[in-house]
Amino acid sequence: MKKITFLWMAVVFAILVFSCKEKNNEKQEDSLITFKFLQVNDVYEIAPLGGGAYGGMARVAHVRDSIAKENPNTYLFMAGDFLNPSLLGTIKVDGERLKGKHMVEVMNAMYFNLVTFGNHEFDIKENEFQQRLNESTFPWMSSNVRHLTENDTVPFQILKPNDTLEVADTYIISVREGEKEVKIGFLGVTLPANPKDYVYYGDIYKEAGRAYNNLKDKVDVVVGLTHLEIEQDKELAKQLPGIPFIMGGHEHNAMLVKEGETTITKADANAKSMYIHTFTFNPETKSLTRDSKLFFIDDKVASDPKVEAIVGKWTSLLDEKIKEIIDDPNEVIYTAESPLDGTDSASRSIQTNLGDIITEAMAWAYNNDVDAALVNGGSIRVDDMLPAAVSGMDIFRALPFGGNVVKVALKGKLLKEVLDYGKSKRGKGAYLQRYNVTEDQQGDWLVAGKPITPNKTYNVAFSDFLLKGYDIPFLTPENKGVLSVYQPKETEPAGDVRKAIILYLKQNK
Repeated sequence: MKKITFLWMAVVFAILVFSCKEKNNEKQEDSLITFKFLQVNDVYEIAPLGGGAYGGMARVAHVRDSIAKENPNTYLFMAGDFLNPSLLGTIKVDGERLKGKHMVEVMNAMYFNLVTFGNHEFDIKENEFQQRLNESTFPWMSSNVRHLTENDTVPFQILKPNDTLEVADTYIISVREGEKEVKIGFLGVTLPANPKDYVYYGDIYKEAGRAYNNLKDKVDVVVGLTHLEIEQDKELAKQLPGIPFIMGGHEHNAMLVKEGETTITKADANAKSMYIHTFTFNPETKSLTRDSKLFFIDDKVASDPKVEAIVGKWTSLLDEKIKEIIDDPNEVIYTAESPLDGTDSASRSIQTNLGDIITEAMAWAYNNDVDAALVNGGSIRVDDMLPAAVSGMDIFRALPFGGNVVKVALKGKLLKEVLDYGKSKRGKGAYLQRYNVTEDQQGDWLVAGKPITPNKTYNVAFSDFLLKGYDIPFLTPENKGVLSVYQPKETEPAGDVRKAIILYLKQNK
């Protein structure tokens, strides 16, 4: 009897302990706040790419809306680079190039909660950038980028019909769940990779530190929304270890990197993927946990109808313009052995496989009746890896401004000066992608494997932009070393460099 009583008491005790634990767990769970951060970065195209295989802002919008239905505390962020470059941005409407107008309209419809500047935002002119700011309904934030005016350095302003707003230095989001609340503070810094006379870049680390100190006593958590190189993000994490999380941009491949107690994430460019970050915050202990998942945006993801309609409006306009040059812009015209490198860092610093194809096509446009072909790396504007299955649309994305290919007869002395100048501009747009031009071990230039003869006349295919003296100041038709310039007819393959490349690739498919 005593044994039975003892066993019964033990069972009752266990039930009571388990019940208490259950209640404690329920109480603890009830006290937690769960919220979602959705991250994209470096998105230049509003429509799906690769023949619809990946990307597309309407698909991103669908993912955002689907998650928000389950958890209203869902927030969408852009970590820079979205106004430029894009093929659509070069299209003229009512006599003006779009320059990101299409992207702002799409992003307005997607309800972005916060964006920061990327370096490519400042590719466009000051008045164009101001128009994009004025058109946006989503908030902008930067802790180190300011408007450089004639008289002062001030925050950029968003000018509305009845109001003037400043681009925020920092930003705070209050996440509420019933009576519970957590305040998240944001700081944002951008690398000074695109100097412009209307933009001031404050020191990344100094300004981030200042912003952090301004935020830390006002919020529960401070996070970063940055557009930096990954090594700069890591250094920022070292200097500000109190920041547990950084959503970054600039690199175009997805990554999740730990630096001390800080996690840094970047999604794939052009919305090939997006990060879904799930946070749980305990208001009592002030502890924050995070689970980050990379979600791929492909043709299995549905599209938001409202955003898709806006995208369709702009892409229809684009198709009309492109079909003036080629019949089927989405036809796969070439399959490369590996993706073609159209990134800015490569195009402006090294000879690339995309640069090879462009310059080979320029020579082909003249039946290879030239000694060499040259194009400035800055003409390649896609800042992305093109897929191995190349479509005509990809070529237009890579060279959105087009232009013809001119055949120039020039003296070897001037050709050498041009090549030397391009080499001296490594890292900038004047760096030259080349065909049939190499260097020997001493650094001397060779054409078709032979040293350049100063007084010899060479026939070279150039992008017409180079002959305007913008990137290479002395390379103009007026230079005495230029003997003749042939301007192709519009109907010739050389009449548009993109047409020349597409025809060349089709022939070599």
